[in-house]
Amino acid sequence: MNPTSANGSHPNGMIYDWNAGGLVDLKGVVSIEFDDETLRDGLQSPSVTDPTIEQKIRILHLMEDLGIQSADIGLPGAGPRAYNDALELAKEIASCKMKIKPNCAARTVIADIDPVIDISQKTGVEIEVATFIGSSPIRQYVEGWSIETVVDLSRKAVKHVVDHNLPSMYVTEDTTRAHPDHLEKLYTAAINAGARRVVVADTVGHATRTGALNVVRFVRDVIDNTGQDVKIDWHGHNDRGFSLAAALSAIRAGVDRVHGCALGIGERCGNTSMDLLLVNLKLWGIIDNDLTKLNEYCQAVSEATHVPVSFNYPVIGHDAFRTATGVHAAAVIKALKTGDDWLSDMVYSAVPASLVGCRQKIDVGPLSGESNVLYWLREHGYEESNGLAREIFDYAKHSNKILTDDEIESIIETNHVKAHK
Repeated sequence: MNPTSANGSHPNGMIYDWNAGGLVDLKGVVSIEFDDETLRDGLQSPSVTDPTIEQKIRILHLMEDLGIQSADIGLPGAGPRAYNDALELAKEIASCKMKIKPNCAARTVIADIDPVIDISQKTGVEIEVATFIGSSPIRQYVEGWSIETVVDLSRKAVKHVVDHNLPSMYVTEDTTRAHPDHLEKLYTAAINAGARRVVVADTVGHATRTGALNVVRFVRDVIDNTGQDVKIDWHGHNDRGFSLAAALSAIRAGVDRVHGCALGIGERCGNTSMDLLLVNLKLWGIIDNDLTKLNEYCQAVSEATHVPVSFNYPVIGHDAFRTATGVHAAAVIKALKTGDDWLSDMVYSAVPASLVGCRQKIDVGPLSGESNVLYWLREHGYEESNGLAREIFDYAKHSNKILTDDEIESIIETNHVKAHK
């Protein structure tokens, strides 16, 4: 028996999948695209450092390597630094003939839209303009807007974009708390003005899975009533911890593109995690992107923004594919002895480490069994001799933490054992 699977699925019935069916079943979803917001919305977190342009360019190339179709390269109307960085990123896309398509955010005001038009004209790169405005009753009340004012601002902004021959992406901020009558007026006006993509924005992370399904289906009906060919995007935040589940529901409901940020960075509690979206959709068989550079992408963003990756962060955290527990390690070791890479990668993991260019790691600590020690010795080129494994095992049992390689090497040195490397 040699079960193998590129995307971590379960051949030969070795894993029964209780996830099939239900509210977020993605059966029937043919394709989905991604818009990476790391270099714009991700940087709106008050705790991040704005990366250098060199770091942003590196991150942009990693997005391309991961097969991400589009990226928000900034809000040029925010000031000189934002404008210059967006300009340099557009130049990089042009000079390297990159496949990734850029877009820029802009309020529904001409002063925000014109810098995007200027960058597009200077670089020769078509930039999708994402004009946004608050749509919920609470936002209208605070801003002192009437729905007629919001409709008028939206129509004029979209028309200005279209008149300058750039694609218009129209964003209703706080869509998931907006009244359906208002959404119908806003989207219809924007589409009639030339918008060919609209964004359902869960700006404060309000939507549950049910909420995401309901609002996306409603917006799809509004679009159908216009008779125009218009794409739908989902843009989610994680204030209630629902962002990934809501995004998957939005995909099931029929959005064409979903937004996210590396590591889920962004305002307040952050945006939907782009990395986790990619992994889960790959495991579902919806996408076939090569994710072996996912860890490099996340680490690059972590270093550039000074956002640490928690040790237990899914898939790319330090402990994601690491165990020191005796029972768990023993199962992985037994699987490794079969010579079946898939088996050893999945016996104690929901995500195959190889999917993201990693491998399972077995450490030695107070909860380890002697098999952990024997595995560590073999991996580091040592042979068990004269009770060495037992000595390391006993030392680990009296420790209150995982042993470092240096600690184990120190024990080995006292026994005068040399590696066969």
